[in-house]
Amino acid sequence: MEPAFSLRRQLRPGDIGEITRMHGEFYSQEYGYGVAFEAYVAQGLAEFQHQYNAARDRVWLYEDEGRLVAMLFLMDRGDRAQLRYFLTHPDYRGRGLGKDLMAKFMNALTESGYTHSFLWTTDHLAVAASLYTRNGFVLTEQKASTRFGKPLVEMKYEWWAEG
Repeated sequence: MEPAFSLRRQLRPGDIGEITRMHGEFYSQEYGYGVAFEAYVAQGLAEFQHQYNAARDRVWLYEDEGRLVAMLFLMDRGDRAQLRYFLTHPDYRGRGLGKDLMAKFMNALTESGYTHSFLWTTDHLAVAASLYTRNGFVLTEQKASTRFGKPLVEMKYEWWAEG
């Protein structure tokens, strides 16, 4: 039987810790990232919460019977929006959650009047990069890095509204 997912649009106590744990655990298991990556996620989530503006920032959290299984954040950066913390639990991939979250993100850009958005990812996340480009993001910058505990290439993708 297919799970009935519920969608939340607000953080609750425990979410920041759980989202940090999930990123740290999954990126370590799947890509060999170190504790520095987990700390980076924790720092960014703290920044998001401290500067949160309900009119400009967005959070989408999918749950399966109370268990967090997928997420995506839109972080206001003044004249543009940053896509952050896009993650689907490995057991839930291939069910359309990521595609749905991305559609919600793109709709929120338009609804909130953003004309520019960006995100940073790494060369290890080709499936996510494919989803970004299908939604109009373009690769604009690449740089070699070891800041997550292993050699990788950080990649910046950007989107601009048409017109």
